[in-house]
Amino acid sequence: MTQETIEQTRKKLKEIYSFTFEKKEKNKLTETKTVKNQDTNEDEEVSITKEIEESVPYRVVMKKPSRRQIEEAELEFSVEMSKCIKNGILTKAMLAKKYSDTGGLLAEEDAKSLTNMYIKYGEMSNEIERLQISTDSESEKFKNKIGSLAGDIALTRKDIINVETSYANLFNHTADMRAENKVIQWYILNLTYIQKDDQDEIEPLFPGKTFEHKLQVFYDMEEEGDEIYDLIGGKVAALFSFWYYSSGSASSDELASLNQDIDQGNI
Repeated sequence: MTQETIEQTRKKLKEIYSFTFEKKEKNKLTETKTVKNQDTNEDEEVSITKEIEESVPYRVVMKKPSRRQIEEAELEFSVEMSKCIKNGILTKAMLAKKYSDTGGLLAEEDAKSLTNMYIKYGEMSNEIERLQISTDSESEKFKNKIGSLAGDIALTRKDIINVETSYANLFNHTADMRAENKVIQWYILNLTYIQKDDQDEIEPLFPGKTFEHKLQVFYDMEEEGDEIYDLIGGKVAALFSFWYYSSGSASSDELASLNQDIDQGNI
């Protein structure tokens, strides 16, 4: 893959991050040799084709979402949240308030603290979403505002995680968790692209015109043991999750560091 091709791809896709991996593939190699014909005593060219296995580089691109895609992903989040609540699954805030009012598995102080942090986190998330889809989101003023908010969100989320970790089993099956997993999946299916080393074209890893079509491709890959998905599926999920929970503010260096940790088995 040439540097020119990479730069063209980056410009076209406005990528969040990209990484490479190698896949073993069987290719046919044809060699031409000159041999002497025993009957005519003349030199002749003979072609010999054999099958060889070699490592082929691929590049995986995490595409930066457009404003429209951010809106579609957030709609997916809202739909999943509503569906869960309708089916009787509590949100984290509802669960925390329940234990704050009645006592139970959560310490009263933790329950009240979580309730306040959820409210704060929700308000900041709504504000950063509004800024990201604004027509002025690329201006320096808005970028600084988004960066500042993203930092506050990260700190608040860290505080939330510290409390939730103590009650992991309680919060793992809330409406929020289901909705967050759904929106992360939406981003993975719509924003993951792949490019083979010797090809200029870049293609979606999960082809399909609709989310439902892409989701079916995902299920097929998972169930049938698709080789490429098996090689990179877990890494792509981890990178997109990290990016999502940073409210889209994770830098390329931070994602590269996570990628390295995954490769080294530290995660």
